[in-house]
Amino acid sequence: MDGGCHCGAIRYKVLAAPFTADFCHCRDCQRTTGAPVGAWMDFRVEQVQWLCGKPTEYASSETIRRGFCATCGATLSYRSIQYPEYLTLAIASLDNPESVSPTYHIHTASQLPWLPIQDDYPRYPKGK
Repeated sequence: MDGGCHCGAIRYKVLAAPFTADFCHCRDCQRTTGAPVGAWMDFRVEQVQWLCGKPTEYASSETIRRGFCATCGATLSYRSIQYPEYLTLAIASLDNPESVSPTYHIHTASQLPWLPIQDDYPRYPKGK
C-alpha cells in the first residue's frame, strides 16, 4: 500500500498489512488531526519505506512523537519512543484508505458526545 501527505512532498510504501488498526478519540488526536477521531494503523518500523521526504516530528508529550508534513501540515505518523520498533500511520494518508479498517476504539472517555458510535467494535475508555 502507498500513501503520503496532501501536497505530495512525503510519500511512503508499507510492505505488509498493519498488525492492528484503531479509532482514537483522545484529545491529542482530536487537536492534532482537527477531527473528532483519528484512525490509525500500526506497523513494525521495517515494514514502512519512506519514498520521498519524511515527516517532521513534534513531541506532543515526553514519550510521544507526532509526524506531519512541514509543507502542507497533513498528519501522518505517531510513535512512542518507549517502543522504537513500532510506527503508527494515519489510515486517511493512504492512497486507498478503504483498504484498512479499524477494529476497535480507544480513549472513548474523550469521545465527543455529538459523534455517536454505531458499530459493535470493542471500546476502551483509555488505551488498550
